[in-house]
Amino acid sequence: MATRPSAKALPATYARPARWIHWATAIAVLLVIPAGIAMMNLPSGRAQDQLFDLHRSLGILILTLAVLRVVARILFRVPPAPAGVPRWQWLAANVVHYLLYALIFVMPLLGWACSSAFGAKVRVFGLFTLPDLVAKNEAMSDFYGQIHAVLGFVMAGLVVLHILAGLYHGFVRRDGVLSRMLPSSGR
Repeated sequence: MATRPSAKALPATYARPARWIHWATAIAVLLVIPAGIAMMNLPSGRAQDQLFDLHRSLGILILTLAVLRVVARILFRVPPAPAGVPRWQWLAANVVHYLLYALIFVMPLLGWACSSAFGAKVRVFGLFTLPDLVAKNEAMSDFYGQIHAVLGFVMAGLVVLHILAGLYHGFVRRDGVLSRMLPSSGR
Protein backbone atom coordinates (compact mmCIF):
# COMPACT_ATOMS: atom_id res chain seq x y z
CA MET A 1 0.00 0.00 0.00
CA ALA A 2 1.35 3.41 -0.93
CA THR A 3 1.97 5.95 1.78
CA ARG A 4 0.41 9.36 1.75
CA PRO A 5 2.66 11.91 0.03
CA SER A 6 3.68 14.99 1.92
CA ALA A 7 1.36 18.01 1.65
CA LYS A 8 3.94 19.72 -0.54
CA ALA A 9 3.82 16.82 -3.02
CA LEU A 10 0.01 16.70 -3.29
CA PRO A 11 -1.30 17.51 -6.77
CA ALA A 12 -3.07 20.81 -7.40
CA THR A 13 -6.85 20.82 -6.99
CA TYR A 14 -9.46 21.80 -9.51
CA ALA A 15 -10.95 25.28 -9.09
CA ARG A 16 -13.74 25.43 -6.51
CA PRO A 17 -16.51 26.08 -9.11
CA ALA A 18 -15.35 23.07 -11.14
CA ARG A 19 -15.42 20.86 -8.05
CA TRP A 20 -18.93 21.97 -7.06
CA ILE A 21 -20.23 21.48 -10.60
CA HIS A 22 -18.63 18.02 -10.65
CA TRP A 23 -20.38 16.97 -7.43
CA ALA A 24 -23.74 18.49 -8.40
CA THR A 25 -23.50 16.58 -11.68
CA ALA A 26 -22.49 13.40 -9.85
CA ILE A 27 -25.51 13.59 -7.55
CA ALA A 28 -27.86 14.25 -10.47
CA VAL A 29 -26.38 11.35 -12.48
CA LEU A 30 -26.60 9.02 -9.47
CA LEU A 31 -30.30 9.93 -9.19
CA VAL A 32 -31.22 9.95 -12.89
CA ILE A 33 -29.91 6.44 -13.66
CA PRO A 34 -31.99 4.55 -11.06
CA ALA A 35 -34.99 6.79 -11.79
CA GLY A 36 -34.70 5.81 -15.45
CA ILE A 37 -34.49 2.10 -14.66
CA ALA A 38 -37.38 2.29 -12.18
CA MET A 39 -39.68 4.25 -14.50
CA MET A 40 -39.24 1.70 -17.28
CA ASN A 41 -40.20 -1.13 -14.93
CA LEU A 42 -43.31 0.44 -13.44
CA PRO A 43 -46.77 -0.10 -14.89
CA SER A 44 -48.32 2.87 -16.66
CA GLY A 45 -49.89 5.29 -14.25
CA ARG A 46 -49.26 8.21 -11.94
CA ALA A 47 -46.09 6.83 -10.29
CA GLN A 48 -44.50 6.12 -13.66
CA ASP A 49 -45.49 9.56 -14.97
CA GLN A 50 -43.93 11.21 -11.90
CA LEU A 51 -40.70 9.27 -12.37
CA PHE A 52 -40.62 10.23 -16.05
CA ASP A 53 -41.01 13.90 -15.05
CA LEU A 54 -38.26 13.58 -12.42
CA HIS A 55 -35.98 11.75 -14.89
CA ARG A 56 -36.51 14.42 -17.56
CA SER A 57 -35.95 17.23 -15.05
CA LEU A 58 -32.73 15.67 -13.80
CA GLY A 59 -31.61 15.20 -17.40
CA ILE A 60 -32.09 18.89 -18.17
CA LEU A 61 -30.30 19.78 -14.93
CA ILE A 62 -27.38 17.56 -16.04
CA LEU A 63 -27.34 19.27 -19.45
CA THR A 64 -27.29 22.69 -17.77
CA LEU A 65 -24.47 21.59 -15.47
CA ALA A 66 -22.59 20.22 -18.49
CA VAL A 67 -22.68 23.65 -20.11
CA LEU A 68 -21.52 25.24 -16.84
CA ARG A 69 -18.76 22.62 -16.62
CA VAL A 70 -17.42 23.63 -20.03
CA VAL A 71 -17.55 27.31 -19.04
CA ALA A 72 -15.66 26.52 -15.81
CA ARG A 73 -13.10 24.54 -17.77
CA ILE A 74 -12.53 27.53 -20.05
CA LEU A 75 -12.36 30.05 -17.19
CA PHE A 76 -10.27 28.06 -14.73
CA ARG A 77 -7.07 26.18 -15.26
CA VAL A 78 -7.11 22.40 -15.22
CA PRO A 79 -4.45 21.07 -12.88
CA PRO A 80 -1.62 19.15 -14.54
CA ALA A 81 -1.37 15.39 -14.33
CA PRO A 82 -0.27 14.40 -10.86
CA ALA A 83 3.30 13.14 -10.50
CA GLY A 84 3.60 9.41 -9.97
CA VAL A 85 0.44 8.37 -11.78
CA PRO A 86 1.39 5.87 -14.50
CA ARG A 87 0.85 7.17 -18.02
CA TRP A 88 -1.60 4.39 -18.90
CA GLN A 89 -3.78 5.30 -15.89
CA TRP A 90 -3.76 8.96 -16.86
CA LEU A 91 -4.70 8.09 -20.45
CA ALA A 92 -7.46 5.74 -19.26
CA ALA A 93 -8.77 8.44 -16.91
CA ASN A 94 -8.87 10.95 -19.77
CA VAL A 95 -10.75 8.52 -22.04
CA VAL A 96 -13.34 7.89 -19.31
CA HIS A 97 -13.63 11.62 -18.55
CA TYR A 98 -14.17 12.58 -22.19
CA LEU A 99 -16.72 9.80 -22.67
CA LEU A 100 -18.58 11.00 -19.58
CA TYR A 101 -18.39 14.59 -20.86
CA ALA A 102 -19.90 13.48 -24.17
CA LEU A 103 -22.63 11.50 -22.46
CA ILE A 104 -23.70 14.32 -20.12
CA PHE A 105 -24.46 16.30 -23.27
CA VAL A 106 -25.79 13.53 -25.52
CA MET A 107 -28.00 11.68 -23.02
CA PRO A 108 -30.23 14.63 -22.05
CA LEU A 109 -30.56 15.68 -25.69
CA LEU A 110 -31.51 12.14 -26.72
CA GLY A 111 -34.01 11.93 -23.87
CA TRP A 112 -35.50 15.28 -24.83
CA ALA A 113 -35.74 14.19 -28.48
CA CYS A 114 -37.29 10.87 -27.43
CA SER A 115 -39.89 12.64 -25.28
CA SER A 116 -40.70 15.15 -28.01
CA ALA A 117 -41.04 12.43 -30.64
CA PHE A 118 -43.30 10.48 -28.26
CA GLY A 119 -45.46 13.57 -27.75
CA ALA A 120 -44.56 14.04 -24.08
CA LYS A 121 -43.72 17.50 -22.79
CA VAL A 122 -40.48 18.07 -20.91
CA ARG A 123 -41.46 19.95 -17.76
CA VAL A 124 -38.44 20.91 -15.68
CA PHE A 125 -39.20 20.40 -11.97
CA GLY A 126 -42.69 21.83 -12.63
CA LEU A 127 -41.17 25.27 -13.22
CA PHE A 128 -41.31 25.54 -17.01
CA THR A 129 -41.86 23.43 -20.09
CA LEU A 130 -39.27 23.12 -22.84
CA PRO A 131 -40.27 23.38 -26.48
CA ASP A 132 -40.36 20.18 -28.48
CA LEU A 133 -36.94 19.31 -29.84
CA VAL A 134 -38.36 17.26 -32.74
CA ALA A 135 -41.78 16.62 -34.24
CA LYS A 136 -43.99 13.80 -32.94
CA ASN A 137 -42.93 10.55 -34.59
CA GLU A 138 -43.45 7.19 -32.87
CA ALA A 139 -40.75 5.37 -34.85
CA MET A 140 -38.17 8.05 -34.04
CA SER A 141 -39.23 8.03 -30.39
CA ASP A 142 -38.52 4.29 -30.24
CA PHE A 143 -35.18 4.81 -32.02
CA TYR A 144 -34.07 7.64 -29.73
CA GLY A 145 -35.30 5.70 -26.71
CA GLN A 146 -33.31 2.59 -27.63
CA ILE A 147 -30.11 4.59 -28.10
CA HIS A 148 -30.79 6.48 -24.87
CA ALA A 149 -31.26 3.20 -22.96
CA VAL A 150 -28.10 1.57 -24.33
CA LEU A 151 -26.03 4.67 -23.66
CA GLY A 152 -27.56 4.85 -20.18
CA PHE A 153 -26.02 1.47 -19.36
CA VAL A 154 -22.72 2.58 -20.91
CA MET A 155 -22.84 5.70 -18.75
CA ALA A 156 -23.64 3.68 -15.63
CA GLY A 157 -20.63 1.46 -16.31
CA LEU A 158 -18.36 4.47 -16.83
CA VAL A 159 -19.67 6.10 -13.64
CA VAL A 160 -18.90 2.93 -11.65
CA LEU A 161 -15.41 2.80 -13.20
CA HIS A 162 -14.86 6.49 -12.38
CA ILE A 163 -15.97 6.00 -8.77
CA LEU A 164 -13.81 2.91 -8.32
CA ALA A 165 -10.78 4.71 -9.76
CA GLY A 166 -11.35 7.66 -7.42
CA LEU A 167 -11.63 5.34 -4.42
CA TYR A 168 -8.51 3.45 -5.53
CA HIS A 169 -6.52 6.68 -5.69
CA GLY A 170 -8.00 7.98 -2.45
CA PHE A 171 -7.72 4.89 -0.27
CA VAL A 172 -5.24 2.48 -1.87
CA ARG A 173 -2.64 4.68 -3.54
CA ARG A 174 -3.40 7.68 -1.32
CA ASP A 175 -1.71 9.85 -3.92
CA GLY A 176 -3.88 12.97 -3.68
CA VAL A 177 -5.73 12.38 -6.95
CA LEU A 178 -9.12 12.04 -5.21
CA SER A 179 -8.59 15.14 -3.11
CA ARG A 180 -8.11 17.21 -6.29
CA MET A 181 -11.89 17.05 -6.79
CA LEU A 182 -13.26 16.93 -3.23
CA PRO A 183 -15.59 19.91 -2.64
CA SER A 184 -14.23 20.54 0.85
CA SER A 185 -10.58 20.51 -0.16
CA GLY A 186 -9.03 23.60 1.40
CA ARG A 187 -6.10 23.49 -0.96
